[in-house]
Amino acid sequence: MTDKLTTASVLAFERKLDPSDAVFHAGRWDDRTQSHAWPPVAIRAKSVRGTISNRLKAKDQDPAKLDAAIEKPNLQTVDVAALPPQADTLKVQFTLRVLGGAGTPSACNSAAYQAKLLATVQGYVQQHGFAELARRYAANLANGRFLWRNRVGAEQVEVVVEQMQEGSAAHTWSFDALALNTRTVGASDPGVEGLAGLSQAIAAGLAGATHVLLRVTAFVRQGAGQEVFPSQELILDKDSSRKSKTLYHVDGVAAIHSQKIGNAIRTIDTWYEGAAELGPIAVEPYGSVTTQGKAYRQPKQKMDFYTLLDNWLLKDQVPPVEQQHFVMAVLIRGGVFGDAS
Repeated sequence: MTDKLTTASVLAFERKLDPSDAVFHAGRWDDRTQSHAWPPVAIRAKSVRGTISNRLKAKDQDPAKLDAAIEKPNLQTVDVAALPPQADTLKVQFTLRVLGGAGTPSACNSAAYQAKLLATVQGYVQQHGFAELARRYAANLANGRFLWRNRVGAEQVEVVVEQMQEGSAAHTWSFDALALNTRTVGASDPGVEGLAGLSQAIAAGLAGATHVLLRVTAFVRQGAGQEVFPSQELILDKDSSRKSKTLYHVDGVAAIHSQKIGNAIRTIDTWYEGAAELGPIAVEPYGSVTTQGKAYRQPKQKMDFYTLLDNWLLKDQVPPVEQQHFVMAVLIRGGVFGDAS
């Protein structure tokens, strides 16, 4: 009699899409071919005198109390980043490593569970490969989703993706990011030149067929002197900082966190209930969207990662194809998924 297969109590996966921080530089749109000489975007602090604009409690809405509050200046010091007066274009650049071994745990304390997991993943790869997931990751590079707020309102956005080998670009793809819709990442874009080639490169990296390192450069034409938007730091010890807003930098150069870049690249989940209205969300075990305070893959719906994975491995209930893609995307994302009990 064989023992019943159970979830490993120790189960962890390393991420297979590994981005660097994205650093900011500034220059002229017409000088993009010489962008290697562009100066970095620096972060500076400024102090401002704001006004009271927050929602007031009912007891504080008395006209006399409100006038007294308005008389008190709302003084605050904030970090800002902006293009120089002579520059109209923001350059955002990062690198992305695509690693093989998707679905192979970095830690697992159950040999039987690991064997079943590897067999299941191998079956998925043989049947579907990484083409669908790679196409979606490639689309998020091409459409400039990783620019976040910097993409909004831009006049022109060009994304250049280079596959690096031995320090030089072996392949180069260029995209007009604004011509691509960020809400249709799940739709096929056969007319977009270069997207198929980039997808194939990412798929080859995930399959472990070749070493894949991509250098991604986005040129965002915003207007001379316009404000740009690096990541904002989370200050846990507020007593140690007198600033109301602290921006992220790498050795004095404004930058976006690698975690935020990774979140944008893996925003490919259109397989959850309600995706037609909201659009793609980042691949998360519970479909969490923190800006909305909601999880779109609730366990009671049996569409969360853990339910799908356990049914697939422990009960041999193969999920629908689109949910198989989701499970693999979570494994590519990486994380600690051991049995909580």
